[in-house]
Amino acid sequence: MTEQHPDTTHFGYETVPSEDKARRVRGVFDSVASNYDLMNDLMSGGLHRVWKRFTLGRTGLQPGQRALDVAGGTGDLAAGMSRQVGREGIVVLSDINNAMLQEGRRQLIDRGIVGNLRIVQADAEKLPFPDESFHCITIGFGLRNVTDKPAALASMARCLKPGGKLLVLEFSKPVVKPLQPLYDLYSFSVLPALGELVAKDRASYRYLAESIRMHPAQDELVKMMQAAGLEDCRYHNLAGGIVALHMGFRY
Repeated sequence: MTEQHPDTTHFGYETVPSEDKARRVRGVFDSVASNYDLMNDLMSGGLHRVWKRFTLGRTGLQPGQRALDVAGGTGDLAAGMSRQVGREGIVVLSDINNAMLQEGRRQLIDRGIVGNLRIVQADAEKLPFPDESFHCITIGFGLRNVTDKPAALASMARCLKPGGKLLVLEFSKPVVKPLQPLYDLYSFSVLPALGELVAKDRASYRYLAESIRMHPAQDELVKMMQAAGLEDCRYHNLAGGIVALHMGFRY
């Protein structure tokens, strides 16, 4: 990745003032919120649900525990964790984007998930929770949209209880070389066309494709997690590295 001046950051392939990225990302997700789940199904052929189930299988959550889903959008991971912690536990669904949270609230209520769920609008870089609050924290397909990724990782690490686990599910770098040209063709031709056809928004889905390319590779993200104070950091490649699940612990 290209080093950036501290006052600038990436918005896809574009270099923008750091203070402007959050506003522009908010505009993207305001636009896509109502079609977010449908587009996820179309873009991944439903595989995003498999990747999320894989993530949920590694939370280690027990009944009565507390969990946080950061940048949780429409709440797929939060819904799964709410079942894991049961009636005596608590799951917090957080997102910086109000439109996404409102869509998530609607869907979770429709699924009957209300009693042990809290919804909080929050910035991943400055989570408004006390130290050592959660047994598990997840962030699914959200870290690449954060302006200051080290700050977000440090904020999440701070909120973990000793022995707690952070799970980062995110698009990553394919490790199967023949996949790369096909993946590029899909990302920059098919994906924006789908966005235009279904969501009437080609530009937002072009940004999402570019943001994936600018996200740290697997080993680089491990180092960032270690720098945030997490230990025993590792990852699992999914779909040949197109997606990776990173995990780290606070001891």
